[in-house]
Amino acid sequence: MSTTTPTPEPSPEDVARGLAELERHLGEQAPHLPVTPPSRPVEADGQTKRVQRLRAEVAEAHQLALLQGDDAPLLVDTAKVRKRRKQAREAARLHELGQDPAMRAWQAARMRRLLVAAAMVSLTLALAWSTAGVQTFAADGAPAWSPSWVFAWLVEPFMSLALLVVVGARAYLGTRGQPIDSPTLVRIEWLFLALTLGMNAWPYLPGVATEFSISRLVLHILGPVVAVAIVTALPIILAAFTRLDHGTEARSGNPLTPLEYRENTTADLDLDPDPGERSDGLGFHFVTAHVRSLIAAGELPPYPSAAAIRRAARCGMDTARAVRDALIEGETR
Repeated sequence: MSTTTPTPEPSPEDVARGLAELERHLGEQAPHLPVTPPSRPVEADGQTKRVQRLRAEVAEAHQLALLQGDDAPLLVDTAKVRKRRKQAREAARLHELGQDPAMRAWQAARMRRLLVAAAMVSLTLALAWSTAGVQTFAADGAPAWSPSWVFAWLVEPFMSLALLVVVGARAYLGTRGQPIDSPTLVRIEWLFLALTLGMNAWPYLPGVATEFSISRLVLHILGPVVAVAIVTALPIILAAFTRLDHGTEARSGNPLTPLEYRENTTADLDLDPDPGERSDGLGFHFVTAHVRSLIAAGELPPYPSAAAIRRAARCGMDTARAVRDALIEGETR
């Protein structure tokens, strides 16, 4: 019979030693993990990212405050300002060009041609409108497409062509400044117009028409009435165009008519200037002195216009404008 030797119980020192060996073994077997740095490191002098951002913001504010005192960007014209200045300069040039006598004559000639063309077109349409009424009068109830019915359509055209010959000749010669004031031609025009008006209105007059209608009568006499108005008004309009003054001579009281211009000269001055100072050909200093004396005497206002200076000193317009500008600016060239 065998006997088993009992195992002695471990002492507390043996347990502590075993735990230490176990921890050492586990430490040797575990992987080495990197040490994670702190999320917001604090430097020795306190320069954190927040401090750096605030410092940059303060420096930017100082620069902006310094630059805001400079008005140079405000002196640069924007695209809109340049566009508006260009339009204003163009409008001023066009206005100046519109005051030129040659330009005014060209505008009047163009408008005259336009009015004559519109009047002739309206007259042609008015006579064409009355063709149907004249055909009804001339056919006198003839069957459709019979010889009388067909030839009735030719009555108004040959009368209209004859009338257009007379009116066209008077209109053309009127545009050339040679209006025709012939009583014979006037009577011919009125004869054709009276015939057209009578033939259009006769079938629709009260007592002639089976059933009178004022609207039908007005519609059929509309063409002849328009033709009478054009033939009467066109010679009057053309005669007014021939009397137009395009500004070649100054007219008082009309601000749209430019002043008469003459070359600069000092020969008309009532002064006896120094010949050495007159050698510039403009007489600017003498005119300025003369105008200042007139202002002091109360004969001219403190800032007279160029026209007033020209009349008072009897000088050229360029010299008058230069003196006016010098008086406004308070300096002498």
